[in-house]
Amino acid sequence: MAVSATLTTGIAGRYATALLELAEEQGALEQVEADLKAVRQALNDSADLRTAVSSPLYKRDELAAAMAAVADALGVSAMTKNIIGLMAQKRRLFALGDVCDAYAARMAERRGELTAEVKVAAPLSDEQRASLADALKAAFGREVNLDETVDESLIGGLVVKVGSKLIDTSIRSKLAALQNAMREVG
Repeated sequence: MAVSATLTTGIAGRYATALLELAEEQGALEQVEADLKAVRQALNDSADLRTAVSSPLYKRDELAAAMAAVADALGVSAMTKNIIGLMAQKRRLFALGDVCDAYAARMAERRGELTAEVKVAAPLSDEQRASLADALKAAFGREVNLDETVDESLIGGLVVKVGSKLIDTSIRSKLAALQNAMREVG
């Protein structure tokens, strides 16, 4: 599994870097970023699309045509549509989501921003989101983008991951710590 993840990350990084350089030459960095955000959202929203891009059962031409239709429906630029078509022809669509993520990470890095993965028990309000972003900015000294996901198993609180730093204030982890402490006593 680790070899597969490393392979996918390497492929995604190369495609994202190539696309970033091409977009920079064309003056379309933000357009491609918006395109890939829409593609990533489509992948997140559609199990059928995720299955199609990862399935080896479809022929290259069929997959390229289907992905061209998806790109047209999303209204992405010609550059983004071309890279998706190239990935379909090279049978690299399994890495499409990772390409979207890698491109977004490279763009954030260019802007001097950090991305914080935030798991919460219930969706944050706009005020809570802004407060958390301000606190993280103060702690890390850079603008922070929040990538929020809801995980009801946390019961309450949140888990924040920024780079290699992990901050866990969830009730689930506090209960686990309490349970471990009780085992040591008795």
